[in-house]
Amino acid sequence: MVMGEQTLETQVAVIGGGPGGYAAAFRAADLGLEVALINQEERLGGVCLLRGCIPTKVFSEVADLIHDARQAEDWGVRFGEPDIDVGALRGWKDQVVNRLTSGLEKLTDTRDAQLIQARATFESSNQVRLEGSDFAHVKFEHAILATGSTPIPLPGTAFDEASRVMSSAGALSLPDIPERLLVVGGGFNGTELGSAYAALGSRVTLVELTDGLLPGVDRDLVRYLARRIKRSFEATYFNTKVASLEEREDQVVVTLEGEVDDSQQTFDRVLVFIGRRPNTQGIGLEQTQVERDEDGFVIVDEERRTTDERIFAAGDIAGPPLLAHKAMHEGKIAAEVIAGEPAAFDVRCIPAVIYTDPQIAWCGLTEIEADEADFDVQVGHFPWGASGRALTMEAQGLTKMVFEAETERVLGVGIVGRGAEDLIAEGALAVEMGALAEDLALTIHPHPSLSETESEAAEAFLGLSTHILSRGKKKE
Repeated sequence: MVMGEQTLETQVAVIGGGPGGYAAAFRAADLGLEVALINQEERLGGVCLLRGCIPTKVFSEVADLIHDARQAEDWGVRFGEPDIDVGALRGWKDQVVNRLTSGLEKLTDTRDAQLIQARATFESSNQVRLEGSDFAHVKFEHAILATGSTPIPLPGTAFDEASRVMSSAGALSLPDIPERLLVVGGGFNGTELGSAYAALGSRVTLVELTDGLLPGVDRDLVRYLARRIKRSFEATYFNTKVASLEEREDQVVVTLEGEVDDSQQTFDRVLVFIGRRPNTQGIGLEQTQVERDEDGFVIVDEERRTTDERIFAAGDIAGPPLLAHKAMHEGKIAAEVIAGEPAAFDVRCIPAVIYTDPQIAWCGLTEIEADEADFDVQVGHFPWGASGRALTMEAQGLTKMVFEAETERVLGVGIVGRGAEDLIAEGALAVEMGALAEDLALTIHPHPSLSETESEAAEAFLGLSTHILSRGKKKE
């Protein structure tokens, strides 16, 4: 890297220090490129690590522990009611985050990538202006844009994490466990954090604009979670929206509109999860040839190259799904293309996981999506009530596989139940490699285990299942 008085020159400027950004910077450095990693925040990790995926899982883990302790009473093991030290819980969350961010900083140093804390704004297709750095500009041969996304507030409001109406950032740093909590939005974040706070003792009310939880997720999977949430939440209102809210000194008065008994209710805090928007405004994209779609996402090709040949994009700004593992993969692809490697974002599936109790995970096509794509579809189901391992832990669930009827190729996999976050990896591999039902059925899985449910679902499709009556094809 050559440093002038105010301008740093580099081969690759990575803008954004989240999963897409740091993965891109590390891969580019590993390939021998000069890299400047420009991150506006004090620490690396982005939303995922600092106030999203990782800290949320700390809360989810505690919620699972509380649930397991209560469930153990049915087995004759009693622990008593939990005594929750909110400060200690928050401290453990911070310790996990700090450990991971410190690791990222060490990896940055080890790879000899230059880390710059600053806000970057494009001045042209090969230079950005910096605010908050000793350098005024960074001039680059290529840039990888990975600025992430921002939560969308309710119409006519703005997030102030010091207030009682908050985004996920506020939800993960609460000074206490609210007695009454309203969760607006029944998607990933709403169900995850709502479930966690219900386990911690909050009386949770959930409001969702559509007619059910987790819009777009396979209903066969969602119904297991819906039953749990109906028991653990104080109320769930569908086809309902927040018409207005008034924040007072110690409470929030909310007016609801839709299928709700009492239109005006009072809560200690309100968590809003109605979506996210890409961080593409105010970063000078108009000074480049980068184009965006109607939703504000940067348009990219299979190499993750934007409509400006010098600039690539990875992560949330490159379009849905807004998932950290998708961002990391995209960042690596962009770095490899810049280095002249043969690389492209060519995937058959991107697995998704919802960390509730029970967990929901899926990859590839759902049954409805496969039908809409004009596949001749058949499905293999294996209910966990027929799994010896699931019964030992009193884990309800379902493993569902979608097959192309003629070829018997795996098109999609959906799992609901304990450990779905890990079990879905086999499904993703099956979809990605174009595996057939027979490949899964003939792969010996350990017994007793939850992984058996995947081979059993394939066997159910083939008409060979041992532990349930199969209605699928009969193999000679």
